[in-house]
Amino acid sequence: MQPLTGPSWHRQMASRAVVLKPRRRTRPEGEDYQPPIWKSYLYQLQQEAPHPKRITCTQEVPNRPKHYGREFHGMISREDTDKLLGGLEGSYLIRESQRQPGTYTLALRFGNQTRNFRLFYDGKHFVGEKRFESIHDLVTDGFITLYVETKAAEYIARMTINPIYEHVGYTTAGSAGPAGGGGGGGGGSGNWRAARSGAARDVRAVTPSALADNDLSSPGDKLSALVRRATLKDGEHTAKYEKAHNFKVHTFRGPHWCEYCANFMWGLIAQGVKCADCGLNVHKQCSKVVPHDCEPDLKHVKKVYSCDLTTLVKAHNRKRPMVVDMCIKEIEMRGLRSEGLYRVSGFSEHIEDVKMAFDRDGEKADISANSYDDINIITGALKLYFRDLPIPLITYDAYPKFIEASKLMDADERLEGIHEALRLLPPAHYESLRYLMAHLKRVTLYSKENLMSAENLAIVFGPTLMRPPEQDVLATLNDIRYQRLVIETLINNEEILF
Repeated sequence: MQPLTGPSWHRQMASRAVVLKPRRRTRPEGEDYQPPIWKSYLYQLQQEAPHPKRITCTQEVPNRPKHYGREFHGMISREDTDKLLGGLEGSYLIRESQRQPGTYTLALRFGNQTRNFRLFYDGKHFVGEKRFESIHDLVTDGFITLYVETKAAEYIARMTINPIYEHVGYTTAGSAGPAGGGGGGGGGSGNWRAARSGAARDVRAVTPSALADNDLSSPGDKLSALVRRATLKDGEHTAKYEKAHNFKVHTFRGPHWCEYCANFMWGLIAQGVKCADCGLNVHKQCSKVVPHDCEPDLKHVKKVYSCDLTTLVKAHNRKRPMVVDMCIKEIEMRGLRSEGLYRVSGFSEHIEDVKMAFDRDGEKADISANSYDDINIITGALKLYFRDLPIPLITYDAYPKFIEASKLMDADERLEGIHEALRLLPPAHYESLRYLMAHLKRVTLYSKENLMSAENLAIVFGPTLMRPPEQDVLATLNDIRYQRLVIETLINNEEILF
């Protein structure tokens, strides 16, 4: 007997749900917690999918590829294939193409018709993106996918509408606080629509400069944005840190449910995606509407150097990377008068030791004078941290705007252009750059002793903080003087620009 289909079946099955213990964190203490309701409709469909029935060849087939078994029938026609399959739902075989010898076709019966798929092998079997160890697994996954996506096409298209994402312990982007109201998959759906529309766009930095223009400007205000920016109080120097999830295709062992829509993740392998930074598990299509609210788990962040800056600060719940804070604190405590500060290099072996200490011990790394009496080792470790960032402190997206602004001949226009370019930086990058520039400005106050003016510091930090998006050697060489000018301007005008 064929299972019922159609909207009524969808509604009936969507209402059948199971309550499982959530893997992720719950709401803050003191707030009511509603356990998520995991929807079982797609799971039950997977259970109903046709089971593979191999049609074996009774004769020895010459030149049979060694990676195929008795399901290989050699070079036979489509008509003979239909006869062998016999109209049996779930039956399958492999044949060699008569039109293109040396190519192979997987033929299977689904939905009362024969389906043919070009079959490939590169150490694993595949017909699309997924790769399988055995033909049986490939066919099993194929029947599950065909059955689920045929029977529940409308349901799948709509399954992101009422997510349970917050019930698993996350906060939506742009929401003022935890959504109120009931349990189940539909709670706070109005807020979720707003969150999803925000998540679908690129998340821009909510920087103090943006707050300055919004909060302090008025129609009759003739002050420049830079002057308004300088009037911000210290308490207003806060940035809203948002981080997109770092989703990777993942194979889940055993039944798994999506932590966004609460629906089952069907298939044998590569059923969905997993955030490499926080561990969130969702359908591939759900990943496109998940808010940019990744909160990295320290167990997923294995090191400090060469780690994405935003990922690191979110994982450690800091405003800036601990390397930046700790190194600058140490430098200002005992190195501001050191001649050639940042220009003179420390021993590379000792700098590597500092790097390994941060990667191994994090905030507990010992970089005091007792361990490294040469301050140039600490400055070298800080410069190495910025050089090792996968996305530079001045990001690839913002780089062209900074270079463009530096080419402006008028000093005021150049300053305004750099101010606008700063708006493009992600919050964690903005805050780290602000902190570094304030430090370098303090270094210049001792320039008579350390011989490091803003210009000299810019020569050192230009290529360290800025890298062009394309690795064009000629373009990089041409940009060096503009990189220097950007950093010099940031240092000299730190109090106004940040």
